[in-house]
Amino acid sequence: MATTAIWKVEGWLGKILIYAENPEKTNNPSYYDTGETSADEREGLKDVIDYAMRDNATVSEDTMQRFVSGVNCSPLTARTEMLAVKKRYGKEEGIVAFHAYQSFAPNETTPEIAHEIGVKLAKELWGDKFQVIVATHLDKENHLHNHFVLNSVSFLDGYRYNDCIETYMLMRKTSDRICKEYGLSVIENPQRGKAKHYGEWKAEQDGRPTWRSLIKNDIDDIIASSMTDKQFFYKLREKGYDIKRGKDITLRPPGKPRGIKLERNFGAEYSYEAICQRILANGLPLPKHPPQKEKITIIRLHGNLKKQRKIGGLRGRYLYYCFKLGISPKGTAISPARLHFLLREDLARLEQINSETKLLCVNKIDTSQQLFSYQSQKKEELRSLIGQRKHLRYQSRNKMITVDEKTMLKKDISSLTKQINGLRKEVILCDDIAERSQVIKEKLDIIRQEERQGKEKYTNEHRRRSSRPSH
Repeated sequence: MATTAIWKVEGWLGKILIYAENPEKTNNPSYYDTGETSADEREGLKDVIDYAMRDNATVSEDTMQRFVSGVNCSPLTARTEMLAVKKRYGKEEGIVAFHAYQSFAPNETTPEIAHEIGVKLAKELWGDKFQVIVATHLDKENHLHNHFVLNSVSFLDGYRYNDCIETYMLMRKTSDRICKEYGLSVIENPQRGKAKHYGEWKAEQDGRPTWRSLIKNDIDDIIASSMTDKQFFYKLREKGYDIKRGKDITLRPPGKPRGIKLERNFGAEYSYEAICQRILANGLPLPKHPPQKEKITIIRLHGNLKKQRKIGGLRGRYLYYCFKLGISPKGTAISPARLHFLLREDLARLEQINSETKLLCVNKIDTSQQLFSYQSQKKEELRSLIGQRKHLRYQSRNKMITVDEKTMLKKDISSLTKQINGLRKEVILCDDIAERSQVIKEKLDIIRQEERQGKEKYTNEHRRRSSRPSH
């Protein structure tokens, strides 16, 4: 079923192009917008645009066709053209663009049709006044979706785009009509107010947890193990939640600036009355078994630990994060319930984080400069291999070659394809490390601060109790 959404992007125009792949990150481009980029580099932003419309997201492996189009602008010079319009009308501040998406049901259409529909939608909605980039992303065959980067200022009259309920409803109705014309399914009678953010919807489709789903799981687990409402709230506080009681219960998880209303977000089953009913339905707790003695393992170390050089930089950060997640060293797995809230959302990404850590450690990469230098080297190798494969494919189409020669060429092409796929994965891993490393740093800083505060609180409490006069 085709779904749509649109939201504003504030800041500098480059960040929407960097984060077009994952709209959840457009609100906080922590890695790329760190102030380390000069004004001239931001003005050019050629690398940023290349990243946003990168081949591994928009180029079909089979046809080598690139699914990126511009409406009233060229994809290669889109940012320059959009900024020129803003400058002409003196509207360079505030909302710089709007980011929209259109997603299709799994296995219902092809990249060609999806892109054709996206361009048609952009032209009909915005083509008479605004500049738009349409990029069809080919995450997987079963999840085709269009991204739209819409300039906030009209080239025709200088008015800003009016993002409101009426314009969104027009977008949704137009998308539904065009999809029906192509024989695609749409959501019938959609419920107003029940729409999910694209990042949350995408995470659920990929089987990855979101911070909302983590809160919901915590609530369900605590309800199942509580006998009274007081016990329910006590266990929530134990997990670090701030609680505000009112008509609707508001929970704010540790590390998050805002809380979430339970009934509004999760439904009637999460009102105070419904939670109490669910708690009353629990049976009596089972008797606890005596704890078994833990097996003690003695490890003998050789050498002087003080002489060992500490690993810092990106490697050190990732290794420490793996330790906090319980995936390194082996055999130190931590129960998800004991993990800090900020770490639990990465439980579904352990394999990915492990791959990123391995890349950093094997190649001894500690700085951003080393990371991008390594990535540039792999991109050069990738371009060389793609050129070689293209040449071999050209040779294999020659009708003058023998069957044996053609077989050998196919074997060589297959070998090159395997190497190309491996290099592409490494290039993408470098991008993932660049994005994730700053997020990891922020999470670890919060956790260290909370651990330090917890130790200080424990020490002060211990001193207070020790100073009490004895009777």
